[in-house]
Amino acid sequence: MFERPGERLYAIIDDEVCAQRGVEPAALALACLRGGARVLQLRVKGGASARFLGLASELVASARSFEAAVVINDRPDIARMAQAAGVHVGQDDLPPEAVRTVFPEAVIGLSTHDSPQIEAALASTADYVAVGPVFSTSTKDTGYSARGLSLVETAAGRGKPVVAIGGITLELAPRVIAAGAASVAVITDLLAGGDPEARVAAYLRALV
Repeated sequence: MFERPGERLYAIIDDEVCAQRGVEPAALALACLRGGARVLQLRVKGGASARFLGLASELVASARSFEAAVVINDRPDIARMAQAAGVHVGQDDLPPEAVRTVFPEAVIGLSTHDSPQIEAALASTADYVAVGPVFSTSTKDTGYSARGLSLVETAAGRGKPVVAIGGITLELAPRVIAAGAASVAVITDLLAGGDPEARVAAYLRALV
């Protein structure tokens, strides 16, 4: 993962953000795929597990025809049942080693917010390390202030791909890649301009 041009953008389909903006998550995912994104993460923080599984399965089916990967946030059980490519966990979620007992073949990502967490993630069985928030963001309260590009540089080039997240916009994304990130994770800026398919295509042009 993160070797193809379309994987330089890690598009996060956040159920709560979609609800706030009046966008259907499945429709946003399909627009991202049509725009060229080849890695999607589905984040659903509340509601019934059955709905989460149904949405995950729908995204996986859509992604299959684009040869794209879907990563499920927090829930290895949902990821395995939906036949997703991977699972992304945070510092307060199941550790990567525990995720592998539920879904052994999953690609696993782990969020980090400071240097000690990065060191632990690099020593873990996680396949990639997410670093952030790089810039100020109001989408998710991590309890951490903006870390800047220096934290990306700390994690980069050490054996695991780095996904940078937090306040990344189309204008800032090339700087993040230049700092060593393999991919930039974007949530709300996918919806800027009201045409996510065009927005994703613009990101991928900027990240060549």
